[in-house]
Amino acid sequence: MAQQGTSKPPSVKGLFAASFIGTSIEWYDYFIFGTAAALVFPRLFFPEASPEAATLASLSAFAAGFLVRPLGAAVIGHFGDRIGRKSMLVLTLILTGGSTFLIGVLPTYAAIGIGAPLLLVALRLVQGFGVAGEWGGALLVSTENAGPGRRAVFGSFAQFGVPVGVLTSNLAFLAISGLDDEAFFSYGWRIPFLFSAVLVVVGLVIRARLSEPLEFARAKRERAVSKVPFRELLRRHPRNLILGSLAAIAPPAVGYAVTVYLLTYGTNVVGFERGTLLTLILASTSVWIIAIAVSARLSDRFGAKRLYLAGALTAVVWPIPMFLLVDTGDTGPALVAFLVAAVVQGIMAGAQGGLFTEMFDVKVRYSGISVAYSMGGTVAGAITPLFPALYAAYGSSTPVAIFLTVPGLVSLVAVLGIRRIVADQEAVPLHR
Repeated sequence: MAQQGTSKPPSVKGLFAASFIGTSIEWYDYFIFGTAAALVFPRLFFPEASPEAATLASLSAFAAGFLVRPLGAAVIGHFGDRIGRKSMLVLTLILTGGSTFLIGVLPTYAAIGIGAPLLLVALRLVQGFGVAGEWGGALLVSTENAGPGRRAVFGSFAQFGVPVGVLTSNLAFLAISGLDDEAFFSYGWRIPFLFSAVLVVVGLVIRARLSEPLEFARAKRERAVSKVPFRELLRRHPRNLILGSLAAIAPPAVGYAVTVYLLTYGTNVVGFERGTLLTLILASTSVWIIAIAVSARLSDRFGAKRLYLAGALTAVVWPIPMFLLVDTGDTGPALVAFLVAAVVQGIMAGAQGGLFTEMFDVKVRYSGISVAYSMGGTVAGAITPLFPALYAAYGSSTPVAIFLTVPGLVSLVAVLGIRRIVADQEAVPLHR
């Protein structure tokens, strides 16, 4: 797409809308699959398996979306670094939103047999491919317009999209949770997926008005754009690419444990009502958003690396107490478990935008941060099906909790070795 208005200073409101609203829509699409994987898909797409096997198969379908994310990040990142951030953000919105809508009209196993789960997985792969390039582009349209000491705060615009995606996806299912089982499983579950079409139109209108970020536009004017960004990324920044990928594991690992596995575990094992757990997740998202905002501001003041280290440390410490609180079966302790988990995620998320932007130079930045983020998310998503397998093997949540501390430990060690590449750029004048 042609660039428009690259010489005009961007507005903070415009950056916020393009980054936050678009990302929120994409993550809404992505997370309703996770919620449905816990509540709906075992029964409708894997009905001939035992309850345990159906849950494992459903969570495996959820994890399949992560397997294609590194490829999607590399492809979309390549064109984002060569052509521009804006056109790729439009593409990711179409891919993710379109596949989500199609899931909403997908026939179930009862209608077409084995074709149903196969189509479900295929659409999940398209979702994963699209969302792989979303975060990087949404982050860069803000951080590449930010000056010294503002990258984390501007990067938080994109980070808010994750908890808001969780919030809206769970609100969508909470709105239909009052339906009786017959209505819920026949048509009710489709409504959140079909509603994605409306959100995609909103997102496309917003992103159509977007201009290329000033730092990238400057690089393009100066012909400093790489012909093969991914090759240059591997040649010039292999250390940060590997360490960034490892550092990116902990936040989604904690997030998927809470929003996907604990939703299944709390309902089927502990005995919580479906609506109760959805409400607890909703309550935690407000804390998650606040934690991101506070962490971003502290990151710009004290350094994104320090804050990310603090968040990774909490990711090591919290899983065991979290499961102990949920296992009580009481709403109060479970709420504490979810709220603190939201703080754990928020600390790392608030620091991540500033940290990852400064790990790669502008020529390979879309590719670098997208691949690192997607690799971390892929590992986190791939281990999600291991949670029910561990519980089935040991009959206790303790091995699951111990296992969940590992991603935090890996990220903690990795972030210690990350080197800052980008020096503070000249401040960009912004309209409010």
